[in-house]
Amino acid sequence: MIRILFLLLFFCLTFAATDPTAAQSTASAAGLGPRLDQAASDPALRPLKTVIVARDGRVLTERGFRSHSPSESTNIKSASKSIISALVGIAISKGLLDGPDQKIAPILKADLPSSPDPRLNDITIGNLLSMQAGLDRMSGPNYGRWVSSRNWVRFAISQPFIDQPGGEMLYSTASTHLLSAILTKVSGRSTLALAREWLGPVEGFRIGAWERDPQGIYIGGNQMAMSARSLLAFGELYRNGGRTAKGEQVVPADWIAQSWQHRTNSRFSGDEYGYGWFTRVIGGEQVHFAWGYGGQMLYIVPSLDLTVVMTSEESGPSARNGYRDLLHGLLADIIGTVRSA
Repeated sequence: MIRILFLLLFFCLTFAATDPTAAQSTASAAGLGPRLDQAASDPALRPLKTVIVARDGRVLTERGFRSHSPSESTNIKSASKSIISALVGIAISKGLLDGPDQKIAPILKADLPSSPDPRLNDITIGNLLSMQAGLDRMSGPNYGRWVSSRNWVRFAISQPFIDQPGGEMLYSTASTHLLSAILTKVSGRSTLALAREWLGPVEGFRIGAWERDPQGIYIGGNQMAMSARSLLAFGELYRNGGRTAKGEQVVPADWIAQSWQHRTNSRFSGDEYGYGWFTRVIGGEQVHFAWGYGGQMLYIVPSLDLTVVMTSEESGPSARNGYRDLLHGLLADIIGTVRSA
């Protein structure tokens, strides 16, 4: 028995010594685990539920804090906007949509106001993706009255214009919900059915509960339940250029490039925004990230082949109280540890 254990130990040490990736992963994980445990003990990070760090497709470490687990379901909130963006990109590749410049009014004509503002004819798919529709925001203080309406699509496109289509960024969950409605209309299927089929080849990806509006349209960009591991699987798909681990192209690579292209800036944080993704420099590296209320984060650091997921309690904000910035700081520590390994 001792001889067998010795041989197994010898094999593991030899493999780690001859495989640079294995050695790097071991070193990175060794430094990350204690750092994450220390971070979780900080009262300011008490809302933090889980953290997963993966490099080049290999999980370096995953942590669940205060009885939480990376496999448990959580409401990823607005991080789901990045998933809606992926579905739009796939729909374009399948010919269901013409592209980002396609006008939305002909698709949603049944829900247009009786005397529509002429500017509704100028709003494009791309405007909705980049939060530049120009319509009044249905997030923040306006969210409640929007979701209390009888028809969310009609209510959203009946709002007054605050800016011209293509103007400044007006972050609004209604914009991504209109995309969910558009996907439903052009395909004749629910957005959840599309997600399960189109993203089905991604190993580990699964959407659990997902709320719908009064017309049965799945909420575009909110109220979506996923586990941290499932969110990691989606992030890995994007980090890998839209390909699965088996090499199947699920999201077009050029769509990922378009989604990460700088199109506007958040007036709240100054972060760059593309098609459903934020971008900023963290820890000296360019980071693309999905962000949901409360601190539901999916970070992708292409220069380091790094994907990081953080989930948090959904009961409180993360921007106004500085919690989101603490999560960015934790990512900076992770980047530093991985880079020096």
